[in-house]
Amino acid sequence: MALMITEECINCDVCEPECPNQAISQGDEYYVIDAEKCTECVGHYDEPQCVQVCPVDCIPKDPGHAESQEQLMAKFHKLTGK
Repeated sequence: MALMITEECINCDVCEPECPNQAISQGDEYYVIDAEKCTECVGHYDEPQCVQVCPVDCIPKDPGHAESQEQLMAKFHKLTGK
């Protein structure tokens, strides 16, 4: 399941550089996560790095993009070529 950033985002800029897949970018009002690139850091880290650094806890799982660990790992392989 990809992650999403909610409107509680304070645009603090700490999540974007932490994403190994470059899935986070500045949206119109707050940061957004590209579900096609988000692997929840599967393949890179044990935990999603954006969630770890977010000071306001505004990065939940996106219920509109449910994916299993296997699907996230397949996406990691596709994105990285590893």
